[in-house]
Amino acid sequence: MRLSQPFYQLPVLFDVERLQAEVAALPDEAWGPHPDRVRGNSAARLISAGGAETDSVHGQMSPTRWLEQMPYLRQVLAGFGVVWSRSRLMRLAPGAGVPEHADINHHWHTRVRLHIPVFTRPEVRFHCDGEAIHMAAGEAWIFDNWRRHHVENRSEAERIHLVADTTGTAAFWQFACGKTPPRDQWRTVGWDPAARSQLLTEADQRFAIMPAAEVQWLVDDLCEELTPAVDSVEAQARAERFRAVLAGFVQDWRQLCALHGVSGRARPDFARLAGAVHQAVRPLAEGLVMRTNGAGALLVLEKRVLQHLVAEQGVG
Repeated sequence: MRLSQPFYQLPVLFDVERLQAEVAALPDEAWGPHPDRVRGNSAARLISAGGAETDSVHGQMSPTRWLEQMPYLRQVLAGFGVVWSRSRLMRLAPGAGVPEHADINHHWHTRVRLHIPVFTRPEVRFHCDGEAIHMAAGEAWIFDNWRRHHVENRSEAERIHLVADTTGTAAFWQFACGKTPPRDQWRTVGWDPAARSQLLTEADQRFAIMPAAEVQWLVDDLCEELTPAVDSVEAQARAERFRAVLAGFVQDWRQLCALHGVSGRARPDFARLAGAVHQAVRPLAEGLVMRTNGAGALLVLEKRVLQHLVAEQGVG
């Protein structure tokens, strides 16, 4: 999700000792490799599709058996009053890092990732769009993951963050991005053994067919960011043609939705249209990128739009 600045620190603090005790109590089997197999990265799933050992962002999100054993982490998450999507503990080995990238997938268009550091050292640095910060244990941060970002753990200890994805309520966004009070007025969330935490988690967000309004929204956003990596008359002409092809695609997709609805009827017709627009833009895409992060326009179109237009059989 795009934000107006790279980082926001939320005015809330958590019980570091309690967080660390619950995380340290996890068995080795809770930890698995990073979804992208990044060296030195591992994760423990806390909220996942069906509560299972999966990194899918589709399906009914539910607490895993590991989160069920962590009452304070449940209390922390529930206290934000938002609906959570996939959420994990992310572990970074000493000397390891997260390579620079931007998050361009469909999942991230409407979601932000909350970071609550559990184990960290001052040598751990989070970089986003040219800014670098240290997120201290027990703090809460969000950042603009549409911008290019990376992480370095230059310490001799593991770094572990609680990372949780949400679209956020109006109250959450006001709390996260509104005027920040002095630190001595920040809310402190201690462990309350009497608390009965109500954890809100996402239902399956997919339609069998992506509705025309969402397609329009995604394509408009992409076209607004579209720019040649190296400016020239020829590249600008291709960018305009790229936009024109997508505009025509949106019109045709809207017509198909009007004819068939979005329940999954006539899937082959929708799939053919998706394939046709992919073929039409491929010859135009060389050197066309996103203005903010430099990601290739064709890759963003594939990851954010085309791969999600028609859900697999059985959805809807």
